[in-house]
Amino acid sequence: MARTFFLLLIVVCLNAFGNLSLAWGMRHVSIVLGLNPVDYIRAMVNPFVALGIVMLVLWLLTRMALLSWADLSFVLPLTSVGYVLAAFLGVWFLSETVTPIHWLGTLLIFVGTTMVAATKPKTSGAC
Repeated sequence: MARTFFLLLIVVCLNAFGNLSLAWGMRHVSIVLGLNPVDYIRAMVNPFVALGIVMLVLWLLTRMALLSWADLSFVLPLTSVGYVLAAFLGVWFLSETVTPIHWLGTLLIFVGTTMVAATKPKTSGAC
């Protein structure tokens, strides 16, 4: 059980910080992406974009492992905490404006996550 929650923490952090790094990098790329695939390759050279991509690939791999350990109905709501964390990171590091209705939505995600976390997860063996 402790291993599941530790991996859950890694998944949440990789998602939030991977998206933060990707957003930070894309804000500092001098091109606006469109249909030209060469522009995407140029954007990936930015160190923050590259770091974000690496973290999001690791997020996907750790999430796959987590889904092999615990039920989807347990994993999905708890990993949504990453979206709450991402909203805070967007405000703190990217100076984004989050409207009150978006904060309310974020609060609802947090409350739902707390309710799911309070239940005992069913696991499929590996834990």
